[in-house]
Amino acid sequence: MSLNKCPLTLANGAAVAEDQNSISAGKRGSLTFDNYHLFEKLAHFNRERIPERVVHARGTGTYGTFTLTADLSKYTMADFLQQIGCQTKVFARFSTVGGGQDSNDFARDPRGFALKFYTNQGNWDMVGNNTPVFFLRDPIKFPDFIHSQKKDPQTNLPNPARMYEFWANSPQAFHQMTILMSDRGIPSSYRHMHGFSSHSLSLYNAKGERYWVKWHFKSNQGIKNLTNDEAAKMPSFGAQQDLVEAIKNKNFPSWSVNLQIMSMDQAQNYSINPFDLTKVWPHADFPLMEIGQLELNKNVENYFLEVEQAAFSPSNLVPGVGVSPDKMLQARLLAYPDTQRYRLGANFNQLKVNAPHCPINNYQRDGAMAQNHLANPVDISGVNFYPNEQIDLPQPIAEYTEPPLPILEQAWIKAYDTQLEDNFSQAGNLYRLMSDEQKNQLVNNIAGGLALATGTIQNKMLQQFYSADQDYGNRIKHALATAKALV
Repeated sequence: MSLNKCPLTLANGAAVAEDQNSISAGKRGSLTFDNYHLFEKLAHFNRERIPERVVHARGTGTYGTFTLTADLSKYTMADFLQQIGCQTKVFARFSTVGGGQDSNDFARDPRGFALKFYTNQGNWDMVGNNTPVFFLRDPIKFPDFIHSQKKDPQTNLPNPARMYEFWANSPQAFHQMTILMSDRGIPSSYRHMHGFSSHSLSLYNAKGERYWVKWHFKSNQGIKNLTNDEAAKMPSFGAQQDLVEAIKNKNFPSWSVNLQIMSMDQAQNYSINPFDLTKVWPHADFPLMEIGQLELNKNVENYFLEVEQAAFSPSNLVPGVGVSPDKMLQARLLAYPDTQRYRLGANFNQLKVNAPHCPINNYQRDGAMAQNHLANPVDISGVNFYPNEQIDLPQPIAEYTEPPLPILEQAWIKAYDTQLEDNFSQAGNLYRLMSDEQKNQLVNNIAGGLALATGTIQNKMLQQFYSADQDYGNRIKHALATAKALV
């Protein structure tokens, strides 16, 4: 008998006697139908790839901890935000947005900044980016926006002209476009960038009081970025490699966790729409409040199991943490879990990386790969519905009721056009904060791609630049003329 303590097995656990040679009818004969080990290997191999994410396809992930440094019981009933010193395990996934798995870690692109908090009351997912705003305020535009940023449908090649064609006709994207084309458009690593909820979220306490909040994760490593020329010299996998090696060498990256907090009354009377994803809340009006530290300190053991199958959704909430009327956020509450059901199946939340670290008590039983009963501490084998007559089985807890969200008095249900809202003031303010060197880099990054667009698109974009700042427009106009001469 072999002394090997770890026998190779089939998926059903049965030991494998031969793994290098298929069964055939004679040495030179055909294979036979009793090659069940061969068939299993090939069938599984054929299914090793799941559909990649339509956005945020290329990324990397790691584990860590969130340590609370401020008592937030005034604002929320969430247990992980109550006691100073409380530590919560976290899984983080960083990603580029537009490219597929075959893309580059150093593309000029926003970066996804997603965190899964394994709290004692369930998982809370903070699904944000490395920018405080986004290109859109209305989700009906999102599929078109992504189509414009991905490869040309005819040539399957990048096409900057199509990007500007969308932006020229969607001025709400101007603020985020300015950030993307600035010196912060290409982070040098995932460790050297900030993270933001971007959306306005909410906290609510046991008294039924709600507060609007924005989450900020400030890199303790500082901000480092790359120019286009620097990025071109980097290995395509460089950001993933940097994070893995930093943690392997115990150089654990960390972020200061901060909140901006706005009361219901302040939101009602504030000069800008606090739920507009294309806008920031000025720090002068809503200063940052540090509430904790995030540290990433454990690499994954299996990339596919833990990173590729990681499933985040803004709808993963816990008592005390809520959403807002942000239209983009409202759509993501549907879109994110829906795409995970498509990629991973109906029971994606039962995969280990997605499973809560607290007991799961519900009446969901079926669907592909269902295994929820393994983590269910309550025997509900005879009942799969609610309400029922079993007083010891799962039932709702009224004290966790979320306060109702107010709507405007006499609000009319219809499609509201927001194209002509103020799309340029905050982008202009950002431009005026930049140094001359930063302005030059921004303008040159824009001019190279814009020069490939049609004259009509160039004129539309110039109107937007001038609407933000006269100098911004003048510099773009001059750089565009130079770039067009080289095309």
